[in-house]
Amino acid sequence: MSEINDKDIEKKIHELFTDNYELLSREAGHLFSENEKSLALIQVLYYWRRLKELAQNVTETEVPLSLPNQKTNSDRKFSIDGVVDIIKDRDDVWMYDIKTHDPEYIRENKDLYEEQLNVYAHIWQKLRGKQLNKTAIISTSLPKPLKAAIQSGDTKKIQEELKKWEPLIELPFDQKKVEKTIENFKEVVDCIEDHHYKAPKTAELGKKAPGSKFAFVTRVCANCDARFSCDPYREHVVGAGRSDRFGYRKYIEISLSEDEKEEWVNTNLEADLDKNRY
Repeated sequence: MSEINDKDIEKKIHELFTDNYELLSREAGHLFSENEKSLALIQVLYYWRRLKELAQNVTETEVPLSLPNQKTNSDRKFSIDGVVDIIKDRDDVWMYDIKTHDPEYIRENKDLYEEQLNVYAHIWQKLRGKQLNKTAIISTSLPKPLKAAIQSGDTKKIQEELKKWEPLIELPFDQKKVEKTIENFKEVVDCIEDHHYKAPKTAELGKKAPGSKFAFVTRVCANCDARFSCDPYREHVVGAGRSDRFGYRKYIEISLSEDEKEEWVNTNLEADLDKNRY
């Protein structure tokens, strides 16, 4: 079988991206603008270009992991589930977890990611009976300098920034931390079931975490399904200078800029008009 060259691979990535976008847009019932689609595809392509050597060595992808039949201190049953990639590099076996978070944030908050990966590593070793040598996070988010270089269209600058980008963040595996993390899971499950799980105070929502360019409200709240019934979130949104004639729309769409909102609305209005025209 002849080797597939980079051009063919990127063409295939483009096709798969388009197919996946069409499927997701049908399921979600709304569309992204051409600019948003273009930026998303660029991120996928440059992610491939930077990590293709690593990708070519992947031995198992999207390996499902499960630690079932756990019990909380209140005797509630729960399971811990996850999905990881496994790579065998010469004599070492690596476990990777892919995140869309900024690499700077991951490096500043390694403990959060170590806990999750330590549990995944524990489950994998228990299921497979094989030793893991290393664990790491892969950040798919493009750094600001690389984004700027891509927007400029300067090929030389793009290559320079691509070489500087370090999306792979190695984390130490510590078996001793596994039990502590599982205990934390137990506490969280009981807090949620007992309705004692408290959100951060309103004043904390607008603050940026170390290594993140986004405030807590954008990075976390915007992805939380419970935000619409969360008092601190509502207080943050309708607080000083935030209430206007849009009311609820403003806090539902807080993660979007005004330009992004307008672009999203126009794209979907055009799609509806085209659909109704025929």
